[in-house]
Amino acid sequence: MSEKNHPWDQSMPKDQFSRMKEILSAPSPIGLEAAMTEGVLVPMLEQFIPEGWKIHRFRGNAGIVVDTMPDAPEGTLTVMAIGHADKIRMQVRSIGDDGKIWINSDSFLPTTLIGHEVTLFSENPEKPGEFRSISGGTVEALGAIHFAEPAMRDGSKGIKPTQIYLELQLSGDERQKQVESLGIRAGDPLLLDRPIRPGFGPDSFVGAYLDNGLGCFVVEEAARILAAGDSLKNVRYLGAFAAYEEIGRFGSRVMAGVMKPDVIIGVDVNHDYEAAPGIGDRRYAPLKMGKGMTLAVGAIVTAGLNAIIQDACQAQEIPYQVDVCGRDTGTDAMAGVLASVDCAATSIGFPIRNMHTISESGHTADVIAAIHALVATLRRMDEQGTTSADLCNAHPRLDGIESLSHGS
Repeated sequence: MSEKNHPWDQSMPKDQFSRMKEILSAPSPIGLEAAMTEGVLVPMLEQFIPEGWKIHRFRGNAGIVVDTMPDAPEGTLTVMAIGHADKIRMQVRSIGDDGKIWINSDSFLPTTLIGHEVTLFSENPEKPGEFRSISGGTVEALGAIHFAEPAMRDGSKGIKPTQIYLELQLSGDERQKQVESLGIRAGDPLLLDRPIRPGFGPDSFVGAYLDNGLGCFVVEEAARILAAGDSLKNVRYLGAFAAYEEIGRFGSRVMAGVMKPDVIIGVDVNHDYEAAPGIGDRRYAPLKMGKGMTLAVGAIVTAGLNAIIQDACQAQEIPYQVDVCGRDTGTDAMAGVLASVDCAATSIGFPIRNMHTISESGHTADVIAAIHALVATLRRMDEQGTTSADLCNAHPRLDGIESLSHGS
């Protein structure tokens, strides 16, 4: 496009970037997601949701769902879009005599953690359920290059997960007791400490935990746009913010099981395969940061639903890239089949770099494209009166199709 006429072809407004940063900054490690859901998202939603919308909560986890039509007539098409609020965390394993707090590296590469500042969240042993935070510590493994064995110094051998510990810069005697007196104990979670900021490249941003505050941001912003426009008449939108995704997508399957949507759209980060080093021979789909949102094909993705999304995007010139999945989308798009709920499903996202590190980076245009693609899809379904029966009859058939054989 020669001119910037569309929101997804422009820089992200400051107020929108601020909301994105606030969501991504929430301290919401796996199992303790309420800082994002209740502390950030609920107040945001309450600023704009119309009377009649509802926020659903769950007993077993801190996930929430914003519902545009809680009293929807039976048969109303229900579309659930899911971002996940949980963040990968490290956990305290044990405390050494020298005061070292040994931690696990969870889904991080141990090498990527070294030297980075973290915040530890510790439950008050005298008041269970009450937490305190400890900042200023760093993740370490070797102490110094001088103490590393030759194979580590020349790069032929890496750091093991069992070598990772938290350094609190304590000194003096009985350092183990100093640590224990703070109430730190096994199981306490730790999060990387680096809020997002604008990157060097145009419309880029960098920081920790794009996975998956960005998905939650998209789901929230779609609700914001819907609330500001005409009410959906034929479609019930469920904006879901799930727990437990990083350990098996357990929160979203509960949501799907309880609310039984007709459609599930997982919203999650994806990879910039084109820029990933050393994987050219694997022939991944050439996803590129800055070229639009991603749309999954394969796994349990429903072709008829993808067709609706693609039509909506093409009608509004929203850029998208097709991502190839094998057996599993790797996202909350799987929630329906995992919960044995019959629903059409797919996954949308945005290519990022350096996933599961402190320096994840993304492009605002890809995120904005995902927001407007979700809204455009919902509006298209609403205007065309799409029903559950329509989805049942929307499965493409490959028998009797036109052949593009040579010479035809």
